[in-house]
Amino acid sequence: MVGAITALAVALRPSRKPVHSASVPVSPSARAGLLTDLSMCVGCRACELACNRINKLPQPPVPFSDASVFEKERRPTVAAFTVVNRHKGGNGADPIYRKAQCMHCNEPACVSACPVAAMVKTPEGPVIWDEKVCIGCRLCMVACPFYIPTYEYSNPATPKVRKCTLCYQRVVKEGGAPACVEACPTKALKFGKRGDLITAARQRILDNPDKYVDHIYGEREVGGTSLLYISPVPFEQVGLPAVGSKAYGDLTWGYLSAIGAVDILGPLVLIGLYRISQRRENAANQHKSELSSASGPKKEGGNEH
Repeated sequence: MVGAITALAVALRPSRKPVHSASVPVSPSARAGLLTDLSMCVGCRACELACNRINKLPQPPVPFSDASVFEKERRPTVAAFTVVNRHKGGNGADPIYRKAQCMHCNEPACVSACPVAAMVKTPEGPVIWDEKVCIGCRLCMVACPFYIPTYEYSNPATPKVRKCTLCYQRVVKEGGAPACVEACPTKALKFGKRGDLITAARQRILDNPDKYVDHIYGEREVGGTSLLYISPVPFEQVGLPAVGSKAYGDLTWGYLSAIGAVDILGPLVLIGLYRISQRRENAANQHKSELSSASGPKKEGGNEH
């Protein structure tokens, strides 16, 4: 059994870093991007509502008119792919609101950490997840420097990794914009090609040097991201980590390449085999239940004399 697992682990281990889903990757500047101007966000959370509706997620438990939701900092969950948090402004100024979601990195750590290439960086920009391939190892969650991917722990049969996809279907297949962008009443969100967004962001900073920090967050962070921010206050003040310019995907792949395949994939194969066994058991139980229902209730009869 151990020998079989070892052989399967070696066979499954990717031979190269799985980043793009196409043989000819698109230039980072031409990929889809999203620019958030934190000076324009008013914390209305219309983006949250639009995101939940388009992704068929539950409505937020706290009404949009209830400001108590900002008393505690939130992060994306399986029921909310984007959330808005309130942060202190500078020198007693009005609070700053920041929309948090997947950063859609140019070289995603989640993609490089996935041993079966279930997490994919598409040529168009969005990072998406393939449930048919995923084995539920959750290494993507551990690898992400922004703590974005979430897991359906409440779904024991067929749990999914959930996160923002930058409305991949609408953007790539239909040529539209993400639902959050269309819903924003103050136009704090701008969608377009990443290179064009960086140019626009830089121009806003040049035109208003007293209004913005002279930095575009995401232009170089972790090798660059599709989600970009400009802000009137330092980025660490609004919960964005100082992650440096080195692509975390390179670091993750280097780590996985330096250790034995069995050390990483052996336990993951066991998890995969367990999930397959669990699905078969659920299917068998469902089949028995259907047969029982089809046969109908048993008749009670007395003793014949």
